[in-house]
Amino acid sequence: MKLGNHEKLVFIGDSITDCGRQRPIGEGSSSALGTGYVTQVDALLRAFYPELGIRVVNMGIGGNTVRDLKERWSRDVIAQEPDWLAVKIGINDVWRQFDAFSRPEIHVYLDEYKRTLRELLAEVRPKVRGLVLMTPYYLEPNLEDPMRATMDVYGAAVMEIAHEFDAIPVNTQKAFDKQWEYVYPASLAWDRVHPDQAGHMIITRAFLNAIDFDWNR
Repeated sequence: MKLGNHEKLVFIGDSITDCGRQRPIGEGSSSALGTGYVTQVDALLRAFYPELGIRVVNMGIGGNTVRDLKERWSRDVIAQEPDWLAVKIGINDVWRQFDAFSRPEIHVYLDEYKRTLRELLAEVRPKVRGLVLMTPYYLEPNLEDPMRATMDVYGAAVMEIAHEFDAIPVNTQKAFDKQWEYVYPASLAWDRVHPDQAGHMIITRAFLNAIDFDWNR
């Protein structure tokens, strides 16, 4: 398993990461970490690897785009001094282009998304031992759907940037797409974005597999 003894793992992102976490710093009991995948990751790390004493911190904020992350990066990432950082951002960068199409000032188009993400990662990469980049997703199996198609473009950008920064990529869209043979997307997320506990577990599993979590310990 890639995480080491007494290392600090910080998650940052939007509402999928936030999930009602404690303010100003989401750390401590399960309720402090929110009700989503971050809590699930923490629980499984503590259950399977109690000897490591890994410290998990949730710094997600609902509604955030990469533009918002830039505004709080120094406080919520650099000042936290993580050993490992997991970034999951991009859903709102795409979503606002569709549900708020008449407000272009809040849209984050691909060039700005990639430029800003690279800028933030360049600042933090020398300071952390490990970096995980998680793609945005949209729970829509139709690849021709406009929002799904756009989300895939942003997801591909994350995979590209992960390679540039020697980061571990987590393709959450691919993890969800495996479900469509068996389930209807709205059964995991009523709005195709905010998942239930099973949906969060899909993200959790993808993240833990990426860091070589041993499920058979």
